[in-house]
Amino acid sequence: MVLGGLKVRLRVRESRSLKDKRQVVQSIKERLRNQFHVSASEVDALDSWQMAVLGFALVGNEHSSIRHTLEQIVSSLRVHPKAEMIDHRIEIETWDD
Repeated sequence: MVLGGLKVRLRVRESRSLKDKRQVVQSIKERLRNQFHVSASEVDALDSWQMAVLGFALVGNEHSSIRHTLEQIVSSLRVHPKAEMIDHRIEIETWDD
């Protein structure tokens, strides 16, 4: 079993309130969940109205396919019109019996 995790830090450009940020974050999470079949959650900076930290998790049986999917998510977020990616980190772990 292979576990993949992705943590991204985003600046929500046009956000003027937590409500604005939540709308953008919710949209991002729903779109990426549907497109890539990953778990997604806001994991940090919950009270910041311009910063969002999102976590994504994926389980599979091949290291390369997990990495490829997480890299596709990163590519997708790099061109998001309302959020600027500040940084990201991918971690992949293999669990053997």
